[in-house]
Amino acid sequence: MSDCQLPEALVARLQAAVGAHGWSDDPQVLAPHLEDPRGTYRGQTALLLRPATTAEVAEVVRLCHDAGVAVVPQGGNTGLCGGALPDAGQVLLSLARMNRVRDLDAANFTMTVEAGCVLAAVQAAAAEADLLFPLSLAAEGSCQIGGNLATNAGGTNVLRYGNAREQVLGLEVVLADGRVWNGLRRLRKDNTGYPLRELFLASEGTLGIITAAVLKLYPRPRETQVALVAVRDPEAALRLLRRARELSGDAVVTFEYLNRTSLELVLATIPDTRDPFDQAHAHYVLLELASGRPGDDLRGLVELILEAGFEAGEVSDAALAASSAQAAAFWRLRESIPEAQKRTGAGIRHDVAVPVSRTHELLAQGGALAERLVPGVRLVFFGHLGDGNIHLNLNQPPEMAPEAFLARTAEVNHAILDLVMGMDGSFSAEHGVGRLKRDEVARYKSAVEVDLMRRLKQALDPAGILNPGKVVPPVDRSA
Repeated sequence: MSDCQLPEALVARLQAAVGAHGWSDDPQVLAPHLEDPRGTYRGQTALLLRPATTAEVAEVVRLCHDAGVAVVPQGGNTGLCGGALPDAGQVLLSLARMNRVRDLDAANFTMTVEAGCVLAAVQAAAAEADLLFPLSLAAEGSCQIGGNLATNAGGTNVLRYGNAREQVLGLEVVLADGRVWNGLRRLRKDNTGYPLRELFLASEGTLGIITAAVLKLYPRPRETQVALVAVRDPEAALRLLRRARELSGDAVVTFEYLNRTSLELVLATIPDTRDPFDQAHAHYVLLELASGRPGDDLRGLVELILEAGFEAGEVSDAALAASSAQAAAFWRLRESIPEAQKRTGAGIRHDVAVPVSRTHELLAQGGALAERLVPGVRLVFFGHLGDGNIHLNLNQPPEMAPEAFLARTAEVNHAILDLVMGMDGSFSAEHGVGRLKRDEVARYKSAVEVDLMRRLKQALDPAGILNPGKVVPPVDRSA
């Protein structure tokens, strides 16, 4: 038996558990499930399982537990940290066929969905009921809600609504031995012991496999207003953020930052994009307000905020969207930055967070540090300024070979992350840990935190079969 193969008797039982349409060993079918979106990792497996029910997931996990074979759950495979890719000898379990909306309770403002529901489909189901599910991110057309919850995804609406974990009331989870915990409670108040759902949110399938969730819904916004604003500097942007929140009654949904380099990369590489301003500015914010009351004069409110910003010297120029098409064009400038960066050479990326009040320091010090380490580096700085999550991305200097630039990755990463952690920050704000940042857990978290993580893993998955090698750093036997 090769390293990639599995015991024949186990394979037969697994195939029977999911039925004829629930498995594949065809290399062409497997291929897209084994590719990392950034090309950082490559997975291996001899068997893809696609169960259609929670009972089938439970039977698969029970069989693998008894055989001592690892199971790697996968959603839409849009993660950026290698957390959903299997290694040789492991079973890949896709939740894609579990894509039903089980219940929508409009009076309770909740929706119960299965883990394989694509995020955009969840949003659409809420909209059909004239409600809002606010989690929104670039991959929403292909990512799945189970993966969003397992990684505690962030996105563009965190300022107003919070991360993925804050959109959840209850979970259904298959445990490492195949038992099912039905925690699909629709209660806002349930003070009856440990909040078990919190164990599985952000655990990336290492403690249990999320198969369904009760999600919170909200009133649908009736009015929105988007503006792209040129600001003097990031510190001025923070003052503008506070001003906008105070003057609007906290109606700010989005407050995104992008620097001039980010915008220039988009304008140079993404078709049908244009600069809304007649002159270049060093710093921009994308501001969006929303209201649930039809007829609210959000445009007038944004104009009031910007006028006050002009008078205070915070705002240099502003463009207010006059239509939904123009608002979409502004959003396209922001959302196209990652793609534009990929089209313009090798990149070193950092998904980090600091307290909102220190974001201007992070941008200034992070930029200076990167330029000292790699003279001529292009600073592609952008992100969710309103919640403190900044993507400190770096593109190779034009005259530097991609291989030479990428060879500096470890050195640059440690320097940037040391800076972030020194500001009471996080080395992973919204992308999770996976295998990419597992060693950073050991490097930056306290010994007490790491010990607690290992104890939880041992308690809930003593055989170590659930997504091994991800999130939890191994014990250093040489120490």
